[in-house]
Amino acid sequence: MATVTLGLIQSCTFASPAQSLQRHEQLIAEAAGKGAQIICLQELFNIPYFCTRQDTERFDLAEPMPRGPTIAALSQLAAKHEVVLIVPMFEKRGPGLYHNTAAVIDADGRVLGLYRKMHIPQDPGFEEKFYFTPGDLGYRVWNTRFGPIAVLICWDQWYPEAARLAALAGAQILFYPTAIGWLRSEKEALGAAQHCAWESVQRGHAVANGCFVAAVNRTGFQDETQFWGQSFVANPYGQIVAKAGVDNEEVLLCPCDLGEVEQFRRIWPFFRDRRIDTYSPLTQRYIDEQSLPQELPPAR
Repeated sequence: MATVTLGLIQSCTFASPAQSLQRHEQLIAEAAGKGAQIICLQELFNIPYFCTRQDTERFDLAEPMPRGPTIAALSQLAAKHEVVLIVPMFEKRGPGLYHNTAAVIDADGRVLGLYRKMHIPQDPGFEEKFYFTPGDLGYRVWNTRFGPIAVLICWDQWYPEAARLAALAGAQILFYPTAIGWLRSEKEALGAAQHCAWESVQRGHAVANGCFVAAVNRTGFQDETQFWGQSFVANPYGQIVAKAGVDNEEVLLCPCDLGEVEQFRRIWPFFRDRRIDTYSPLTQRYIDEQSLPQELPPAR
């Protein structure tokens, strides 16, 4: 049974992309030195979470992927330390076309591919539909040196369909790089409930798919948002086996025995018992009279 050590880097916002990259290179080296084999950075790791308001000048924060300078630098670092890196960034794909994207770099420095965030939120303080085009690469799985993984990003966390499709394609670890927190105006009334929902839904993905889930969040403040940190790893039973604090930068290490995935799925064979012949209504936006098959009379 293969055991892989995950390194989750929970960090804050820096004054510039160059300063952020320099600090994250140090944190990656620290994680690798402590035995991490797959290291995941937070969503949009090298820039502020800029989606707090709509501003066309903020598109200048993006860079090409995977042929931009940041991925080039981190590819060399991955090869140097022989670690897999998950690098979430703001991608400039073409004129006026931008994505929220993660690159997966194998332990030899090769870029295995990109994942583009599929679900794009639009809320006060999270004006992401203004900046990001929805992903078009599907839910991909990469067979890295240390095991098969999938990457989903932040708002994707709330969708069981995304986790299921990644797990069905062979992922044994689901990584969720994230930038989520409390709005100052909501924290007192809703803060505990919001965090509970965020953590619980991802633990549910681990159980429903019999896999490990690793969520990597920011910490600190940005405009009216306090990022709540608390990066964590959940095992296939949904138990939290490693968790970071709220306020501090942290390198969270967690060994994961991938043999647990097979053992769990033998005991609780959810994939075997799926009734795939009954799920076609999932492709409907909402199940109402307009989406019922025409040969059925309306319900009375």
